[in-house]
Amino acid sequence: MTISTNRLEAADRFISEKYLDPGVLPGVSWTVVHGGSEVHRADLGYDSDAIFRIYSMTKPITSVAMLMLMEKGYCRLGDPVSRWLPEWKNLRVYAGGSVMAMNTVGMEREMTVQDLFTHTSGLTYSWMLTHPVDAAYRKQGLGLRHLSLADTCAALAEIPLMFSPGTQWQYSLSTDVLGHLVELISGMPLDEFFQSEIFAPLGMTDTSFWVDDDRADRLVENTALPSQSPFGVPENARTFGPGELVVIDDNGPTGAYRTKPELLSGGGGLASTLSDYTKFCRMILNGGELDGTRLLGSRTVAYAGTNHLPGGASLADIGQPISSETYTEGMGFGLGFSVVIDPSLNRVIQSPGTMAWGGAASTQFWIDPAEDLTVVAMTQVMPSWSNDLRDELRQIVYSAL
Repeated sequence: MTISTNRLEAADRFISEKYLDPGVLPGVSWTVVHGGSEVHRADLGYDSDAIFRIYSMTKPITSVAMLMLMEKGYCRLGDPVSRWLPEWKNLRVYAGGSVMAMNTVGMEREMTVQDLFTHTSGLTYSWMLTHPVDAAYRKQGLGLRHLSLADTCAALAEIPLMFSPGTQWQYSLSTDVLGHLVELISGMPLDEFFQSEIFAPLGMTDTSFWVDDDRADRLVENTALPSQSPFGVPENARTFGPGELVVIDDNGPTGAYRTKPELLSGGGGLASTLSDYTKFCRMILNGGELDGTRLLGSRTVAYAGTNHLPGGASLADIGQPISSETYTEGMGFGLGFSVVIDPSLNRVIQSPGTMAWGGAASTQFWIDPAEDLTVVAMTQVMPSWSNDLRDELRQIVYSAL
């Protein structure tokens, strides 16, 4: 099937007029790969080698790392997390009360590796601001870059789960814990595993947990819409452009991504480029292989791209109310990716089986095996729900087919 490059070029004009000119977004770099070739790329407001904070688009990379270890027989989906973290064997579950005095009960069953992949673990995020358990995370500073993976997992063992594993879906630190299991199983720090087993083989030369001095000028500023961001805005933050955006992190020596963090966050810690992340997506689209280098077997990739929620449920069936990266209706979750079950319920044009996710700074990707298509888009605005570009790009790209 051919694709209309004219329609894709029209998207660039749409993005410029709606988002860039009024200062709603600082810039957008995006690409479309179809039928094995890059058919469109635009760098609007950014240099072609710009480095972006990809936040939760780190999660699929961590998931691939664990899948690689599973293929070698080192772990199974049904293995309890306590196999590697013994202190997690008898976790407690929230049953009422406040952050100061929680009532708890035992788990209905132990948490498994599969629960970490699918965010059905009972863990949460500190920034959710909806539950006494996430308040407990904030008290401990969980998820911040100064606390190591080992220390984070040790602290989590002392806080009740929101629910018993496998009973609900909650976006969470699950993938950070998964990243720590990658370390414990492989005997390598997560950054070293990523570099040797994923980034170097795929030629992802600019993806890392921090940006060194030699590349600092390529790290773009991160911005936020203060009225909507739950992540906080620095006092006296500098304005960016003609709109309401302010700069919350830059590429100076004190920037958050300029030095190696204590927390090698498999859930949200990486910075990358459009070119690098597109290589990763092409590898998934090609069934685990890119340019002669195979990271995963094709059956493993297909299995990861099926809905693994309990009983074939959708996120709307068992999910908590907030998920910044996707609609919940008609959407399932696989091993590290959202998975489209029913596009009509999801209200966005796409194919059943499309795998996707995004990042807190409004980055996005999707992989559609049915159309032999992948799209990656980078920008830097927090939060991701402050604009509609994710849905709009899907509408535009599918109209070009």
